[in-house]
Amino acid sequence: MNGPFEQLPQSPQLAGGPEQLEASASFDADVMAYIRRATQCGIYDIRGMGAKRRLPTFDDLVFLTASASRYPLEGYREQCTSRTVLGARFASKPIELEIPVTIAGMSFGSLSASAKDALGRAASEMGTSTTTGDGGMTPEERQSSKTLVYQCLPSRYGFNPDDLRQADAIEIVIGQGAKPGGGGMLLGQKVSSRVAGMRTLPEGIDQRSACRHPDWTGPDDLAIKIEELREITDWEKPIYVKMGATRVFDDVKLAVKAGADVVVIDGMQGGTAATQQVFIEHTGIPTLAALPQAVAALEEMDMSETVGLVISGGIRTGADVAKALALGADAVSIGQAALIALGCNNHCHHDGSDWVDVTGDYQQLGTAPGYCHHCQTGRCPVGIATQDELLEQRLLPERAAEWVRNYLQVVNMEVTTLARACGKSDVHHLEREDLAALTVEAAAMARVPLAGTSWIPGT
Repeated sequence: MNGPFEQLPQSPQLAGGPEQLEASASFDADVMAYIRRATQCGIYDIRGMGAKRRLPTFDDLVFLTASASRYPLEGYREQCTSRTVLGARFASKPIELEIPVTIAGMSFGSLSASAKDALGRAASEMGTSTTTGDGGMTPEERQSSKTLVYQCLPSRYGFNPDDLRQADAIEIVIGQGAKPGGGGMLLGQKVSSRVAGMRTLPEGIDQRSACRHPDWTGPDDLAIKIEELREITDWEKPIYVKMGATRVFDDVKLAVKAGADVVVIDGMQGGTAATQQVFIEHTGIPTLAALPQAVAALEEMDMSETVGLVISGGIRTGADVAKALALGADAVSIGQAALIALGCNNHCHHDGSDWVDVTGDYQQLGTAPGYCHHCQTGRCPVGIATQDELLEQRLLPERAAEWVRNYLQVVNMEVTTLARACGKSDVHHLEREDLAALTVEAAAMARVPLAGTSWIPGT
């Protein structure tokens, strides 16, 4: 035995018959493993991706599609548009998208340059936008992205006014769903010479971003910052404000009062490249609960038709998108789903001529394909979340862009299919009345009736 925390003692044989063991509900195997790791290491867990615990999701809602009381549309001959406009409140050049699905902010640093390039290509082919993330804009990303949103984060790493003017919209990031109230992380193994140069950091040293912006302490200062960004871009670019889902109702009202054209709310299912596991699993509220609160805030301010609302955090399928639109979102933003479309957690990569199995690389990380959340290590077996030149070569931007484009195409086809089934000629005509909830919890969070009843818990 190598030490007191290496293994559990053998379970005792219970008297009076065959072994009958019952795990503790409070101290199950996962909790005991956490305590032992803390005991041995004296540090908390840091990992990538999003929450693993079971949470209420859009799967807990269903559509009440057309039958006798509603008239469905024929998919093969009746049009259903998915065109989406964001940022028309004050900006002279609002964002015009062909689909209501955008690519979330994921930095060059957390992702490889090839991954950012592929996401930009796919978004451009589908007529939607992608977003820079922390650390600034790369020339490859600007070139591959027809519509690019430039993030202004608390760290200001790589923030450049000239790049700002090249962008099509600006997203002020106050927080994100995986770690609301916490700053970003980029561990030293991913701080390559290029990343370090863009962020003015020492190479190979852990980078921890600030958790709040350095030049404001409240909504009045946010209004001043929005005004500054409008002036530097000649009032052309829409200004988004992105927040993690916590006190959503009040946060949305403050962002709107400060002058945001678009509000982005990121639920706790949102992913990240690296943060404390305690943030990922124990902060924020689920996306399903956050969206109705954001809509209620806009409705109370009579701003639903004026200020755009984008929801993110665990959006996976066309059904998720359609349900988000029905609940009041104008668009959604995806991160983890886009990475999986790139090849994240795949057991192989394509080298241009054939598929190459990389299961052994996952095993060296102590995981397996389908279970990997080791984005923070920089040792991504499929070349997505890495700055290692050899690993990055495993991701071919042209082929990966094709995969993401196909995924986005399927998602949008599912959205329009569901909209037609509800009798809608525009995906933005989906409404809360088209939904029912399968659980009491989902009914209360989404503020739609429990299926088969007219009851909305809490109202």
